[in-house]
Amino acid sequence: MKFLTATFCILSFLSLGLTSAQSPIKDEIIKVETALVSVPVIVSDRNGRYIPNLRVQDFSIFQDGTKQEISFFANKEEPLNIAVLLDTSLSTSEVIHKIKRSAIDFISLLNPRDKASIITFDSEVIITQPLTSNRIELERAIRRVDIGYDVGTVMRDAVLQAAENTLKAVKGRKAIIILTDGKDFGSYETPNNLLNTLEESDVLVYSVFYKTEMPRFRQRRGRFGRRSSRRSRRRDRMRKRQKQMNKDAAEYLKAMSKLTAGRFFKKKVSDLKRTFGLITSELRNQYRLGYYPDKVSSSGMSHKIRVKVAKKKTSVRARTTYRSK
Repeated sequence: MKFLTATFCILSFLSLGLTSAQSPIKDEIIKVETALVSVPVIVSDRNGRYIPNLRVQDFSIFQDGTKQEISFFANKEEPLNIAVLLDTSLSTSEVIHKIKRSAIDFISLLNPRDKASIITFDSEVIITQPLTSNRIELERAIRRVDIGYDVGTVMRDAVLQAAENTLKAVKGRKAIIILTDGKDFGSYETPNNLLNTLEESDVLVYSVFYKTEMPRFRQRRGRFGRRSSRRSRRRDRMRKRQKQMNKDAAEYLKAMSKLTAGRFFKKKVSDLKRTFGLITSELRNQYRLGYYPDKVSSSGMSHKIRVKVAKKKTSVRARTTYRSK
């Protein structure tokens, strides 16, 4: 009897020890600290028409070549949450009234449950109107917009403000629409750091680029009726520099849009109403997928994402990278 009692005690002790030793392993298996990776997806046919009514079974997601289990799927219309960023630097002084008019036209495209925020940037970032569904307040905020007095265009700081503060805690469909010539002067946020931040977020960036030119100078003639060759060479150097700056600015805007599965537009300011209509239509027709990565990766590690759709003859646009937090 004493032998059986002792044996029982030993087994009970060993059982408790095994349970205690296995508990941490069990906790590691459960994905408590793994964040859901959100992937907005836009599916269209070869003619650019959106394809509705797809089911979760029609999609496959791969991270670094490994298929992931889709844990979240949304294909129904949801309210939009949009941060509208307006460049109010000195270079926009000739077109700011057209930009404001187009921004007001954009507000008219929103549904009653949609929300928008108006953010301006020149030498500083100003939240002219926090996120709201009140169209009257949004229009008033746009009408108050004016050109900044100080030299500076902190575009990257404005995008960071919209992604990390205005939209980060918001659930559902969200996007940044930025109207700018893309030339950044004075931002604290570096180009690479901003791209890394956007890679961690689930915000789509739609950049609308409008080219700005150097002011035209009236030609002056010397006493013999000839232009100063020195002044002419200086203007030529300025034009070449301006051309390169426009090119570099457009390339960075493209990079932000491509990274987030948004779109880049190079349009005249007079075409913005149609552009806004295309953006809102696209956002309303997107699918939202989410997955928990199979493996917990180190913070700051970048991963490749690929989304496939079973339906043939389709075009899929989705974010292609994800950076773990």
